[in-house]
Formats: sequence, structure tokens, C-alpha cells
Amino acid sequence: MKLIVAYIQPQKLNAVKQALYTKEIARMSITNALGAGQQGGFHENYRGVDIEVNLRKKVRIEIAVNDDYVEKTCDAIIEGARTGKIGDGKIFIYPIEECIRIRTGEKGTDAIGG
Repeated sequence: MKLIVAYIQPQKLNAVKQALYTKEIARMSITNALGAGQQGGFHENYRGVDIEVNLRKKVRIEIAVNDDYVEKTCDAIIEGARTGKIGDGKIFIYPIEECIRIRTGEKGTDAIGG
């Protein structure tokens, strides 16, 4: 079992969700995030004051999957999020030690589902 965490551009969220749905992956958690990376920041003038903006808006997607689904989940995220420019995002893959479905008490790969 793995936890896939991806940071993508907010405007690419719908494309990523559609790519995931076409690969039959519908379980996910989505959070708004701020971050700084290779893309860097920019300067903005707000009411005559120069402001340095070094945290960019991103979307964090978390998907817990069985090992069989890791590659196709990552492929779908890349397919939906890639523009070929700096700032497309990152994908991190973490091992999951245990998963328990609260409703039924199922554990392990059965608790994660398809």
C-alpha cells in the first residue's frame, strides 16, 4: 500500500481528476496549499507598496492505493498536470504501514479498496 501525494497547479485540478477517473481512480483527498520551489516568487505592486510574493498557490492531492495502482495513478496525474513548464508540480510516494476502514473494521489492502 502506498500514499501518493501530488502538488499541482490549481488550474490543472479538473484535468487531473478527469485523467484519474479514466483510469478508474476516484478516491482522493484535495487540499489548497502554498509553497515555494524552483518556480520562485515574483514582485507585485499593491496600493503603491512593492510586495514580494514567494509562496505560490498549489493544490495537494492525496491518494491511498494498493501497490498495483501506483504506476497508473502517477501516470494519470502527470497526464493531467503536465504543461512542460517550471511549476507543474511534484509527486511523492510514501509507504503505508496500515489502513483501517472505520465503518467495517477491514484492514490492509481490503480497507483501501480498488
